Amino acid sequence: MNRFEGRTVLVTGSTRGIGQGIAERFASEGAPVVVTGRTEDDGQQTAERIRESGGEAVFVQADMRDPDDISALVEATADEFGGIDVLVNNAGVETNTSVTEATMDDWNLVLETDFRAYWLTAKHAVEYMESGAIVNVSSNHARLTMPEMFPYNAVKAGIDGMTRAMALDLGPEIRVNTVNPGWVAVERTEQNLSADERDHLESIHPAGRIGDPEDVAGAVAFLASDDAGFVTGTSLVVDGGRTAVMQDDTLPDYGRE
Repeated sequence: MNRFEGRTVLVTGSTRGIGQGIAERFASEGAPVVVTGRTEDDGQQTAERIRESGGEAVFVQADMRDPDDISALVEATADEFGGIDVLVNNAGVETNTSVTEATMDDWNLVLETDFRAYWLTAKHAVEYMESGAIVNVSSNHARLTMPEMFPYNAVKAGIDGMTRAMALDLGPEIRVNTVNPGWVAVERTEQNLSADERDHLESIHPAGRIGDPEDVAGAVAFLASDDAGFVTGTSLVVDGGRTAVMQDDTLPDYGRE
């Protein structure tokens, strides 16, 4: 339970949801954690929750669309803890727009938050990393997608490519991998979900349920740990088996047999 004792971990977009779960997981394994996001109240509450559970955490406010904020965030992390051992690029947004409906504002919002920020945060962080790991959080939309998820789905595929490029350029000292979550129960995905809709979603997952932030956090922690010391440049899908399903309507009946 102390795999990350003394190893500083920076998790972007960690004031709620998946990022919060990742930050709490690293703290539970002994890491000093930097929580970051745009909302100070949520960030301070997350850091306080970690401290109340016996972990070590500080909050640094940052807008990942602002290159100056990113630089300041990385510098503040290094100043607070003397360096960086693990970077988790997690902050992200999406728009429910198609290729023809998306505007330049939609494009810039997603590209700057979900893609450019990953590159810039890693670019600055490696200045303070003698060794360690970077984990980029993508999505199963990088493999299979749905209508009206553009440019989110294109960017998530791009993150997988960025991971491979980073693994080559930053190795062997720094390993870089991607986690690709599927449907995860967070406030954004559950707020308009009825009980029947949730039952249906669970039925079309071979694992029999949708995911929790802890499911993603466990995968991220593995890839950042010494247990994955020979793993770099790869992508790990964490989606309860959804990408193995060819035909949804056959799965619920099959699962009940």
